[in-house]
Amino acid sequence: MERLDGGATVPGPLRGGVVALGNFDGFHAGHQAVVARAVARARERGAPAIVATFDPHPRRYFQPQLPPFRLTSLDQRARLFAAAGADAMLVFAFDAALAGLSAEGFAERLADGIGASGVVTGTDFTFGKARSGDVGVLRTLGEAYGFTAETVAPVEGGAAVVSSSRIRDLLREGRPREAAALMTRPFAIEGVVEHGAKLGRQLGYPTANLRMGAYLRPAYGIYAVTGRLADGRVLQGAANLGIRPTIEGEPVELLEPYFFDFEGDLYGQVIEVALIDYLRGEAKFESLDALKVQMAADCDRARVVLG
Repeated sequence: MERLDGGATVPGPLRGGVVALGNFDGFHAGHQAVVARAVARARERGAPAIVATFDPHPRRYFQPQLPPFRLTSLDQRARLFAAAGADAMLVFAFDAALAGLSAEGFAERLADGIGASGVVTGTDFTFGKARSGDVGVLRTLGEAYGFTAETVAPVEGGAAVVSSSRIRDLLREGRPREAAALMTRPFAIEGVVEHGAKLGRQLGYPTANLRMGAYLRPAYGIYAVTGRLADGRVLQGAANLGIRPTIEGEPVELLEPYFFDFEGDLYGQVIEVALIDYLRGEAKFESLDALKVQMAADCDRARVVLG
């Protein structure tokens, strides 16, 4: 699948496509419905299916002081979009120029720069300077610029609409299974394995240390996890997410998965760790021996949960 720059002209073979338009962070069930409709329309027309997203998230641009809240990286989104049937991912760089673009200017970019023959959005989609455009405006502008505009209704999940905000709340509350039900897969952090203090190795539980970066911070604590390695293998394990209060020194926020029955060197490799279930909150222990006993119990429980 090709990755396109939203500020450049889309190459000829991908022009005339149907564009699913939104941020799609988390790519939850509601986002999937929008993309599925765009892919279906594209196939009906014999046209490319393109999923357009924004980086950084518009909220990050307008409120840079916000704590990290990202649910998916661009690389994760690219894989998810490809699996959903998209031919290309188009990334709009959300900067001052894009933030200041009028609704009509954005529609012109869709028509001229991207060559869109159709656009599909959620019903709450807004665009243009000061969010001056909504789905009604997009439909009117589409008629003027030669593309169709279609909306997809929100998807219900339980007693409420599926949304990225709801998923973030569930993860912050230590409810990853409920978040996974809305996303249709577990929340996963992807990163490069770093060297650490090697304390886990000393305790008999060598871990792969990942920085959280721009990802949302779920509830600190111990999780049952799975890990996807660079070679495609999927492992099971238990992970600590937090600052390790038992360890003396400057707190370092890490995701530290220990993978069961695995031997090997993961340093420098990109891995993806999925949070399957929340086992307990992070705690401070009186000694490393007490911590080791608890780690054994946590791993036993994680094996049961993942079994």
